[in-house]
Amino acid sequence: MLFKDYYKILGLETSRVSMDEIKNAYRTAAKKYHPDLHVGDKLAEERIKDINEAYKILSNYTTKRRYDRTWNSNVGMGEKVFNKKQKSTSILKNMFFVITDKVEQKEEKKEPIRGEDVETQIKISIYEAFYGLEKKISLKTIEGKIKSYVITIPEGIMDGEKIRLIGQGKKGQNGGKNGDLFIEVKIQKDNNFKIDGYDIVTNLLITPWEAALGTRVNVKSIDDETKIYIPQGIQSGEKIRIPRKGYKDTKGNRGDLIAEIKIVVPKKLTEEEKKLFEKLNKISKFNPRNKKN
Repeated sequence: MLFKDYYKILGLETSRVSMDEIKNAYRTAAKKYHPDLHVGDKLAEERIKDINEAYKILSNYTTKRRYDRTWNSNVGMGEKVFNKKQKSTSILKNMFFVITDKVEQKEEKKEPIRGEDVETQIKISIYEAFYGLEKKISLKTIEGKIKSYVITIPEGIMDGEKIRLIGQGKKGQNGGKNGDLFIEVKIQKDNNFKIDGYDIVTNLLITPWEAALGTRVNVKSIDDETKIYIPQGIQSGEKIRIPRKGYKDTKGNRGDLIAEIKIVVPKKLTEEEKKLFEKLNKISKFNPRNKKN
């Protein structure tokens, strides 16, 4: 097998380096030869493969110790100048056999590795998001088991925001801390309300005669009911803004409630209503297809 000088590949001149130095050298080399900076460069692609291979071997105490034996026989002898072959043999023997216990002790002391974070989603109603609540949820763990959590959903949480449960992610290794569990909140669609930033949009259904004559009607928000004035001649699609009746942030500040007008025509008419509409049809000069109107 062709010998590769992994220390040289990472830009290191000696094997007597700490794990932190190896990590820093790897980051520098990987950044320099990153594929995004060398699109289509085959040499750079091979170079990054060698860099990853070198780091994989040198970042592990066991594989590093094995590699160092080969490295010393190929490269390491050049680190020192020996006057006699016997002295050289004696030093090498001491290097590989006398300090073996110390190397193995160092090998046992592995660096702590933090566990990976885990992400999941839950769906809640717009009312649950608005008022906030404590909610019990059950999630399947990586091991396939069902685990229950009680989470606090704050008032005014927004769609897409995440709740963090510290230490509930993947387990750490070698004494490292566990990762965290991030729960993304998705607010379900509601038939009556739609969140638009901190505003809430709702449809306000009115009759043709209410739209023509103007009137006062009650509009429901999530937590209240407000009477508003509908101006004479209002059209479908027009919007009426009601201040501070919308959604709220986590500090209690509120957006507006926006009532979008929808004019609804009755599907069935009484005889009297039919006569009135027929009469209106005869006497009215209004024609929405005429641009002058």
